[in-house]
Amino acid sequence: MELLKRGYWQYQQWIEKLSSLNGLPALLLRLYLAPVLLQAGWNKYQHFSDTVDWFGNAEWGLGLPLPLLLTSLAIAAELIGGVMLLFGFLTRLITIPLMVTMLVAIFSVHWPNGWLAIADASSWLADGTILTNANIQAAPEKLAAAKAILQEHGNYDWLTSSGNLVILNNGIEFAATYFVMLFVLFFSGGGRFVSLDYWFSLQMPQSSETAK
Repeated sequence: MELLKRGYWQYQQWIEKLSSLNGLPALLLRLYLAPVLLQAGWNKYQHFSDTVDWFGNAEWGLGLPLPLLLTSLAIAAELIGGVMLLFGFLTRLITIPLMVTMLVAIFSVHWPNGWLAIADASSWLADGTILTNANIQAAPEKLAAAKAILQEHGNYDWLTSSGNLVILNNGIEFAATYFVMLFVLFFSGGGRFVSLDYWFSLQMPQSSETAK
C-alpha cells in the first residue's frame, strides 16, 4: 500500500508539471475546427442560392422551413465562428450556435446513413448496430464493379493517382466528432495563454477564473 501511495504521489507531481501546458489541448481543437468551419461556411456562401434550394426543397433536399434564414444563419455561424475559434475569442459562447449547426446536420442530413462517413463493410459499425446503413454491405460489390469498368475503359492509374476510390456513405461520423470537440471547448474555454479570452480575462480579475 505504501508503494502504491508513493507511486500515485509521483504521478500527481508529474501531472502538476504538465499544468503549464494545459492550454494546448484547447488550442489544438480550435486550430483543427477553425479551417473546417471556415471552409464549410465559404462553400455555402459561394453556392448560396443552391444551398437555399437544398435546405428548403422537400423532394430532393432537407425540406427545412425558412431556408433563406437558416442558410444565412449557418453561413454566419461557420464563418464568424471559425474566425472566433481561431483566435479563441468568446470561445464558449460561439460553440453554442456551432453545436446547434452540427446537431441540425446530424439529424436532418446524416442520420439515415448511420455512423460511417465512408462505406466500409468491414467495420463493426456496418453490421447490426443501431447506426447502420444497409447499403454499406453492398458497397464492396459496387466499388469492385466501378473499378473494373474504369480499369477497362478509363485511365485508372490517373484516376487513382490522388487517392483510392471509395463510396461515400455520408453518415454522422464527422458531424458528431465536431460536435464532441465543440462540446469540450464549451467547458474548457479557449485555453490558458493561447486565446484572446485568457488575456482579456486578466483585465477583469473578478471573472479571471471562469473566462479562460
